[in-house]
Amino acid sequence: MIVSLAARQETDPPRTCFVVGPIGDPYSAHGTPEREAFEHHLGIFEQVIAPACERHGITAVRADGIAHAGDITEQICRHVIESDLVIADVSGGNPNVMYELGLRHVTGKPTIHIGEAGQLPFDIASIRTIRYQRARSHLAGARKEIESALEAGLRDGFEILTPARVLRGLQPVDGPSASATSENEREEDLPGLLDDFAAIEAGLDEMSADMEAITKTIETFGALTEQSNTEMLDLTQANAPMSARLAAVARYAESISAPAGELNAVAGAFAERMATLDSGVRAALGLIEVTPPEERGEGAAEFLEQLMTLDESAHEGLAQLGSFGTSAADLIRLSRHLRKPVKDISAAVKRMTSAITCMGEWADKARALARSTAV
Repeated sequence: MIVSLAARQETDPPRTCFVVGPIGDPYSAHGTPEREAFEHHLGIFEQVIAPACERHGITAVRADGIAHAGDITEQICRHVIESDLVIADVSGGNPNVMYELGLRHVTGKPTIHIGEAGQLPFDIASIRTIRYQRARSHLAGARKEIESALEAGLRDGFEILTPARVLRGLQPVDGPSASATSENEREEDLPGLLDDFAAIEAGLDEMSADMEAITKTIETFGALTEQSNTEMLDLTQANAPMSARLAAVARYAESISAPAGELNAVAGAFAERMATLDSGVRAALGLIEVTPPEERGEGAAEFLEQLMTLDESAHEGLAQLGSFGTSAADLIRLSRHLRKPVKDISAAVKRMTSAITCMGEWADKARALARSTAV
């Protein structure tokens, strides 16, 4: 139930507690699931978690209680990583909660799991969790259990769970001694710093594939446009009637319609992956930042390089796409046939521009961390 940087070590007593859990929507209408979720979890915080922490001189805060202005995603990641203590309500296995909990586990700092009976996710069933029910008497019991867990941790030290233990090559508290395992075996079994971010890396690989698809589509546009320009030049030199020129434009519009639709779809997928990965990538960068450079390993360096390379590729693709989009937009005046493909191209440019702005922030942070590693 409790994890820390080193097994049963003596540390300064925790003074800050970040509460991870579903929050709901306080602005939803009364009676909606979102509003009920907000009121329920606010009640758990106010009646169970905060009082238990206060008894031991610990200040508890939720994400919606962060007072400082700034990027809320970055703030949450920093609280998850840096807070003395985290209490996580895992009820229902909320994806954001589970991700933040995984990040916290890797840091090895004290963490307590709580959850509503019957709503506990299977993934972490092996980790002891303080269970509660919504009845007032059960909430009081849960508060006392948290108080007892804190008292035991403050008195005896906090034990480390598997994620942080494996990451640091530590042995189980009651397991074999370090001498029982050879150095080669430990190095072979020890995962890199970013093993727990495999899903992020897979997502970044998919984004790279999206960029390759976008580049190929732009090349297709270029070839089709060059072909159309040659045809239009021949028609002009032959003083062909407007009907012939209009037919040529219609053929060009038809030829680029499918690639334009595909481009818009790929750009949309690229932007969606960006939105999905944003909090995870920022959390990964935050974890690398708080890890001493000498302990980061090759996995961290490869991750940072991947972010920087992807950013460069995306900017090149956007420049080509933007240039083509501008040229295509000028053609709208020639014929209504071009409106649909140009609309798709313009939408793709907007999606890419928004996504690449976020990616640039990743890359800037990656470059700064890479420089600190080099130093």
